[in-house]
Amino acid sequence: MHVAAADQPGGLAGLAADIMDKLGGPGVALLVGIDNIFPPMPSELVLPLAGFAASQGTMSLFMALFWTTLGSVAGALLTYLLGAWLGRDRIRSLIVRAPLMKASDFDRTERWFLKHGTKAVFFGRMVPLFRSLISLPAGVERMPMRQFLPLTALGSLIWNAVFVVAGYQLGADWQDVDEYAGIGQKMVIGVIALALAAFAAVRIREQRQSKSGGQ
Repeated sequence: MHVAAADQPGGLAGLAADIMDKLGGPGVALLVGIDNIFPPMPSELVLPLAGFAASQGTMSLFMALFWTTLGSVAGALLTYLLGAWLGRDRIRSLIVRAPLMKASDFDRTERWFLKHGTKAVFFGRMVPLFRSLISLPAGVERMPMRQFLPLTALGSLIWNAVFVVAGYQLGADWQDVDEYAGIGQKMVIGVIALALAAFAAVRIREQRQSKSGGQ
């Protein structure tokens, strides 16, 4: 993808554009896949940039969707395999050792995932942050690949298509997509932070009550 020097984006966007320019479609898949494992390069940035590349004729819109979805599935699969490798007992022991956590927290989460796992994997692909994590419990619980892969691919395709098509339609203004997506991601992070703060407050109160009751 060739961008005029005056229009060359800086920062992460510039790095993404450079990788995509050198590697083409596989570079797009690589960037999106990395986001699904550890998100230093947010897909909300890469996806509209891939759409912009398609609008410039670097690749077709279909291929932009193909490569981005392939990267999403590959990254999710690696996270799934990590969960499967760590296993239930090892993950449970790590959670029990974490501050403010109990074995019952893992047990409740496990029961919830066993009941709602298919919906969690599908819709989790469309939620910032969660899409980088949801494959881990799927691997821990050894969700069958015949379920995991189609749900991951379809959820990823829907999410990716929104941003790729937006970048394709906006053309040179593709960075507007990242700006608005960043607002949404910050809102999600804010809600998660509030939920974690509430959880910590409740757990600390329970521990204090337990100590005072034991005296």
